[in-house]
Amino acid sequence: MPDKVAEILLKINAVMLRTKPPFRWASGILSPIYTDNRLLMGHVREREFIVNSFIRLIKKNKLNFDGFAATATAGIPWASWIAQKMKKPMVYVRSESKDHGRENLMEGKIEEDKKYIVVDDLISTGGSSVNTITAVRDKNGVVEHCIAIFTYELEKASQNFQNANVQLLTLTNFTSLVKAALKQEYIARDQLSHIMDWKKHPEGWVAV
Repeated sequence: MPDKVAEILLKINAVMLRTKPPFRWASGILSPIYTDNRLLMGHVREREFIVNSFIRLIKKNKLNFDGFAATATAGIPWASWIAQKMKKPMVYVRSESKDHGRENLMEGKIEEDKKYIVVDDLISTGGSSVNTITAVRDKNGVVEHCIAIFTYELEKASQNFQNANVQLLTLTNFTSLVKAALKQEYIARDQLSHIMDWKKHPEGWVAV
């Protein structure tokens, strides 16, 4: 599954790889990769494959859960489609509370002591997912797992999920993506080691 999902992301240009010039993230970090999984929403067959892959991932790992909690906005469509297919409730959590009305941070109702799987589309540092985990727990919900389409496999994310005592499960990852890109000649072999070095030291990585 990781290889197939990686191939889909490359095929629809949801993931782009380049070193000359590299991408610059909002944080200022230079990166050989840019990801926009929202593009999947416009590709019906690929979208369906991703949704079914999430369900297979949940069943394969025998996750015990009562509902889904999505990060806003990226996790909302995926949580909605999965929840509909699996006949489960869902909520979603904003990055910050609304400044009007009820000033909600969360939309939907958390049932006390019920287990929720957090759903995101992309994991970089894991910050948005951890915010959602915290919001669910603040309402006395239980979170043990987070699922996402793709992870950059950064150490900071690993540490954040470890600190939150939550297991991260993804459909594919940076390593699988780069290997698929090499196989399909999206990148040249002489770029491989330099691109892979970024995962180890993203803040100190220098484009060459």
